[in-house]
Amino acid sequence: MIGNDIRGVGFHASHGMDQVLSPETNPASPMKYSPTRALSRRTFLRGTGVAVALPFLDAMVPVFGTATARETQAKVPRRMVAIETNMGILPQFFFPEQAGKDYALSPYLERLAAHRKHLTVFSGVSLPGVTGAHAAEKCFLTGTPHPERGGFRNWVSLDQYAAEHIGNATRYPSLTLAMTSEGGMTLSFTRSGAPISPERSPRKLFQKLFVQGKPEEVDANVDALRQGRSMLDFVGDQSRRLNRSLSKADQQRMDQYFTSVRDLEQRLHNSEAWEHKPKPKVDARPPEDIEDAREFVKKTRLMFDVIKLALETDSSRLISLFIDTTVIHNITHHGGRPEVIAELRSKEEGQFDALGGFLSGLAEAKEEGQTLLDRTMVLYGTCMGSANSHSNVNLPVLLAGGGFKHGQHLAFDKQNNYPLTNLYLSMLQRLGIETGEFSTSKGTMTGLELA
Repeated sequence: MIGNDIRGVGFHASHGMDQVLSPETNPASPMKYSPTRALSRRTFLRGTGVAVALPFLDAMVPVFGTATARETQAKVPRRMVAIETNMGILPQFFFPEQAGKDYALSPYLERLAAHRKHLTVFSGVSLPGVTGAHAAEKCFLTGTPHPERGGFRNWVSLDQYAAEHIGNATRYPSLTLAMTSEGGMTLSFTRSGAPISPERSPRKLFQKLFVQGKPEEVDANVDALRQGRSMLDFVGDQSRRLNRSLSKADQQRMDQYFTSVRDLEQRLHNSEAWEHKPKPKVDARPPEDIEDAREFVKKTRLMFDVIKLALETDSSRLISLFIDTTVIHNITHHGGRPEVIAELRSKEEGQFDALGGFLSGLAEAKEEGQTLLDRTMVLYGTCMGSANSHSNVNLPVLLAGGGFKHGQHLAFDKQNNYPLTNLYLSMLQRLGIETGEFSTSKGTMTGLELA
C-alpha cells in the first residue's frame, strides 16, 4: 500500500458507535456517565474504534495547514525525500575531518563530489533518547525515545506530519516505500503511532503512479470513497449525541474532533476528484523488479528512478524510503578486521553511488527555471552511528537540495550530540508549514540557512 493514500484507509460501517464506545464514554451504556469526569481526546478516539481506521482523526489537527503554507505551496512546490539505510554507515569513511565549508571530502562523500555545493554533512547529531540498537530504525523519522522498551508506542513520522498539512496538493499525499524482502519494515507512522505499510515493488509503484485503471476500476474506487464519506457522517451523528452530556471543556475537545472529521471528508472528496483525473504519461517503461536481496544497490537504483518520475510529474511531494541492508548484517560486525571492513566499504560505496545518481537526476530535471533538486530536500542517513558497536549516537546524516545554503560540514559535539530533530523542524518550515516544534526538537537547525 502506498502510504497516506486515503483510498487505502479502511472504514468499518458494520459496527455501530454504541458497540465500540467504551462504557465510560457511551451515553447508551448502563454505566452512568459523569460530565465532571475528564474525557481525554485520545481515550475517546481509542474508544470509538475510529482512530485506527482513520489515521488523521486521533490528533484532531487541520489537514491543510495555514494560509501561509498554502500560499507558499501554490507559489513554489517544495518536496521532501527521506531515506534511511538501516545497517549503519562506516563512520571513518563518511565524516569529514574538518568542519565548515573547506572540508576535505571523505571517501564516501567523494562519491557525491558533483553535488558538494548542494549538500550539507552533519556530525555529532543524534535523536535524543532514541536507543536500542536496531530497534531505533523505526524511529528515524519520528524521534520517539526508547523504542526498545516494553509498551513502546511510536509518534508521527516527519513525512506524515507534513502530509497532514500539504498532502492534498498532489494525487498521493505521500508515498511510503521500502527496499526490503520483509513486510512491516517502514519509516512512516501515523499520528496514532501505527506503521504505514510500504510499497516494496518499483514496478507496482510505477503502475500505481502512471497506469490508468479501467473505467470499472475507477468507479469501484469512487464507490469506496463515497462509502467512507457516509461512514464519517455516521461517526459525526453518534459523536454529537455524546457531546450533549459533556462539560464545556470536553465539548471544546469534541469541536476539535468535528473539525478533523470535516477535514477528512474534504480529503475524501479531493481523493474522489483525483480518481477521475487522468494519470500523467511518461516515456519510461515499467521497471522489472529484482528479487535477490543481495542486489539491494540495484534495487535501490530502480526505486530511485521511479521516485524521480513521481517528483517530476508532481504525483507526490513527500516520500519516505526504507533501505533494508540486513543481508550484510554479519559483516557490519567486522570487529576491526581489515578484510571485512573492505568488503563492507565496497557495499556502502555502492549505496552512495546510487544516491549520487539520484541526486544527479534531480539536478538535471528542470522546473520553472529551477532544478528539481533545488525544490526537493533529500535526507539520507541511518539509525546507528556504528553498527559494529550498536551505537545510536553520532549518526551519519546528510541533507541535499531544497534551497538551503549548502556546501558545508556542520560539526557538533560528539559527546553531547545535537538533536537531529532540529533539522526535521527546519525541513517542515521549508515546506511552508508554520510550526515551532516537532518530536523532541528544541528549535531549528543551527547553521542551516536558506539560500
